[in-house]
Amino acid sequence: MFLKEYMKQYKNVKVKLFVDMDGVIADYVFDNAKDYDKKRPLYDSIKKLEVVSKMPNVEMFILSATRKTEGIDQKHWWLDTYAPFFKKKNRIIISREDNDMIETSILKAKYLENYKRDNSVIIVIDDDPKNLKDIKKYNDDVILLKDTVLVD
Repeated sequence: MFLKEYMKQYKNVKVKLFVDMDGVIADYVFDNAKDYDKKRPLYDSIKKLEVVSKMPNVEMFILSATRKTEGIDQKHWWLDTYAPFFKKKNRIIISREDNDMIETSILKAKYLENYKRDNSVIIVIDDDPKNLKDIKKYNDDVILLKDTVLVD
């Protein structure tokens, strides 16, 4: 598994791994984003992340956005059902509706920009190049990985 091998280079430091949901662990369905109960889990990616979550130096987070505030509860339900190893306290699900419909990429970038640094290595896995580009623009210390890191 590539991600597990990649993480070995950080075995002696604390790692905070932020994982996107849509397109990374949940199948992205165009024009159907609000129906989270119908999203197909990407089991291979979920299993690989669960293995990494058991590494003693890794703390895992979900970093996701939803168009409507009601989507927050739906995403929590989905995670409880398909990926419960993501602890509730480590699920950052941001409502665009509650943030003047700011783009997801900017919401994620700003969240990480304001995230308290504690000498941990911060790694983000996302499938959207725009998200990765904007995160990097505001956070030059963050390591960015495309979702393909989960593919063998």
